[in-house]
Amino acid sequence: MRRNAGPLYVAPLALWLCCFFIVPLGIIALYSFMSKGVYGGVVHRFSFGGYTALFNPLFLTVTLTTFLIAASSSVITVLLALPAAYFIARSARKNLWLFLVIIPFWTNFLIRIYAWIAILGNNGFLNSLLLATGITSHHLQFLYNKYAVLLVTVYTYLPFAILPLYSTIEKFDFSLLEAARDLGATVSQSIFRVLIPSIRGGITTAILFTFIPAFGSYAIPQILGGSDSLMLGNIIARELTVTRNWPLASSIAMVLTVVTTFGVVLFIRLNRFQTVTTAPEAFTAGGVDGDEQ
Repeated sequence: MRRNAGPLYVAPLALWLCCFFIVPLGIIALYSFMSKGVYGGVVHRFSFGGYTALFNPLFLTVTLTTFLIAASSSVITVLLALPAAYFIARSARKNLWLFLVIIPFWTNFLIRIYAWIAILGNNGFLNSLLLATGITSHHLQFLYNKYAVLLVTVYTYLPFAILPLYSTIEKFDFSLLEAARDLGATVSQSIFRVLIPSIRGGITTAILFTFIPAFGSYAIPQILGGSDSLMLGNIIARELTVTRNWPLASSIAMVLTVVTTFGVVLFIRLNRFQTVTTAPEAFTAGGVDGDEQ
């Protein structure tokens, strides 16, 4: 009788996740229920102080700003990634375009962020171009605001949206679009009622791959942001290194983890429900516009 070696195969991965994910997360969870020491750090005394401090208007404002920037950047990123992924999937030079999409990963993340200072700074390329062409007579402030953070966030996570969308669109049967056109559908109707429901999984993955890292972003708002673009990642770093309020930083991190996990699970469940309910409708008798046929 042969033994099932499955548990043995997954043991290294389980050990890795336990040591470098579950254990650190458990430590953060414990720290969030402790008290701040006189000189910072934690005192092993149970307290809800870290969580009650979250109701401070400052934290609520930062949380709202973080959500708006993350949500806006995710929507813009996916809207830009959809036509790009569609073009790559239909192109005869897929490998070339995928190579160009992956190239930014060859450069250090911080170098790419600082490169935007050379582009958007007061003495950067964009301001120099506007001054040289006479479009403006003074330097424009492109940096250190939420729009700069939004722009660079979209730029940073755009490849993370293009790749899963391309992977899904490439497997799509494009003859269905032609069938929808033959049944009287317009180009937009065939896209939104046939293509989009069929690649909903890729859209979900693209949104998650952009929203989650953007929601916990630290380096981009720290380097390119201003007072109007302070995000939760910056608050956590400040509480850890400046005020040394580890319980508060841990409680913010735990709230981020719980909210993100809940949002991911909810989003996936809603996506599965919508896929089950809408997929049959796209192929009902009479084609895309069944009521009109």
